[in-house]
Amino acid sequence: MRLIMQKRSPLAGWIQVLLPLGAILLTLALSAVPILFAGGDLWLSYYSLFKGALGTRYNLLETFTHTAPLTFTGLAVAFAFRAKFWNIGAEGQLLAGAIAAAWVGINAPAVPRVLLLFMICLAGFLAGGFWATIPAFLKNRLKVDDVVSSLLLNYVMWHIMGFLLFGPMQMPGSSWPRSAAIAQAAHFPILLSRSRFHLGIILAAIAVLIVWFINSKTELGFQSRAVGANARAAAFSGINVNSVIFKTALISGGLAGMAGVGEVVGIHFHLLMDVSPGFGYSGIVIAMLGRLHPVGTALAAFFFSTVIVGAQSMSRMTGVPTYIADVIQALALLIMLIILLFTEYRVKLVRD
Repeated sequence: MRLIMQKRSPLAGWIQVLLPLGAILLTLALSAVPILFAGGDLWLSYYSLFKGALGTRYNLLETFTHTAPLTFTGLAVAFAFRAKFWNIGAEGQLLAGAIAAAWVGINAPAVPRVLLLFMICLAGFLAGGFWATIPAFLKNRLKVDDVVSSLLLNYVMWHIMGFLLFGPMQMPGSSWPRSAAIAQAAHFPILLSRSRFHLGIILAAIAVLIVWFINSKTELGFQSRAVGANARAAAFSGINVNSVIFKTALISGGLAGMAGVGEVVGIHFHLLMDVSPGFGYSGIVIAMLGRLHPVGTALAAFFFSTVIVGAQSMSRMTGVPTYIADVIQALALLIMLIILLFTEYRVKLVRD
């Protein structure tokens, strides 16, 4: 007797829509175990979690503020994964975008503010895109595993940033690894008073629509889907697979770079070593939870932001460590991967 995996027929559309919701509910149910183990009151913990993220105007806007970089990195990963370009380097691409944005913001030319903000966004997008094209080039030309190369480049970029913040970009007279402040004109406008709801949040929403349009309505979106389904068949049909992967990497890295732009010119106004608390790695989980769909990715980013913001309130109210947010993220990824496995395949016991 042995177990085999058999391919299932495609599930109905409404079932596929409900799968991420089921994964979230199961994640919350299993997260009860570490909450109880930490000595927290279960119902009070979840109440304070969601109230702390959604219960007041300020908290809700803070949740949206955290949603923006998570949406950008989630879109970056989702866009790449559709073409089977396994971009695990969104964190490094975010840092590349942050460095470029800070450099332009610090050395802001005397141009109208709208043009300056466009220059900053373009610089961040291109910097992140360039960093993502390195593993794409290695994959296309040398057959280097893109998972390994894109992951290792995260650490390379982190050390590059460290060199800059302890060297050429360090704030004059400071011993801390931070850059000088960017120009006031380089700040993203605050769109709602008494909050940090900045322009980058709107740009993240626009990015969702743009990625949906590319995926659904353009030749690149069709080619990307074809390469992801079967690269050899796509090449046989006349699609330039290397070109598709390169373009996909450029857009994917650019989206991650925009997350770095928003953190520098919308939140911190300096380049810092901890400009990202791991948004690029969270983007992998978010993309999988959103089924690689741009709208699903945005909703998953909002859920993750709710957990991150609400965990702080839950910790104050119940004493449960804020690290529970990391546990919930990890559980969400594992559960979604298991669900995807068993929706694609069925396990069957056969007799030899």
